[in-house]
Order: sequence, then C-alpha cells, then structure tokens
Amino acid sequence: MLVVSSRLLKWLALVTLIFVLGAHWAILQSVAWVTMVAGYSQAEPISEALVKTFDGKHPCPLCKFVAKGKNSERKQETQKLLTKFDFFLSSSPLVLFPPARDPLHVAHPRSADPCSQSPPTPPPRISHG
Repeated sequence: MLVVSSRLLKWLALVTLIFVLGAHWAILQSVAWVTMVAGYSQAEPISEALVKTFDGKHPCPLCKFVAKGKNSERKQETQKLLTKFDFFLSSSPLVLFPPARDPLHVAHPRSADPCSQSPPTPPPRISHG
C-alpha cells in the first residue's frame, strides 16, 4: 500500500508542478498541433499540412481554447503584479524623530564631582576568637 501511495504522490506532485509552471498550455497546444497535422495530412501532402497547422490562419477549437486560457492567465498575472506594485508604492515612509535635547541643561556625571560623597566604609570584620 505504501508503494501505491508513494507513486500516487509523485504523480500528483508532477501534475501540480506542470500546472504551476504553465506547462499544461504547452502540452495542450502540442496535442492540438499533432491532431491538426494528422488531420490535414490525410487530404494533403505533409508539407502543406504543416504549413496549414502553423500559419495561424486555420486554428482548431483546441488552439482557440489554449489561446483564451493563456490570455486570461496573463491578465490575472498582470493584475496581481499591479496590485502588489500599488501596495508597495502606497505604503507611507517610516519617519523617526530623535528625542529633543534641552541645550541649557547639561548633566554632569556624578564621578566628576569629588566632594559630593565620601567613600564607602568597608564592612565590619568578624573577629574569631
């Protein structure tokens, strides 16, 4: 059972990757071209079938479907990109203000004033005896 589920997960990952990368459109377009060449070559020489397939004047329904799908994805990607770009530009800049200093008040460190305090007395010693 573990082998089946592992194989299924690998296929699922592959299919997901194909869709994420947009390769499904290339696969569908390839199927459409192969089908068109096969269909046109039944009535005409292969060279003419290839020209008809790739000239853009004779799209099949699958070619039209792929073109619409690609265009709709491009529009969605452009809208997402513009939305992200607008969000980035609309954020307000962060402004930091340093604390205000009073130019008349100058604080001297305590160690600079030798007469203000007497030195600390040592703690009393305990006599042993």
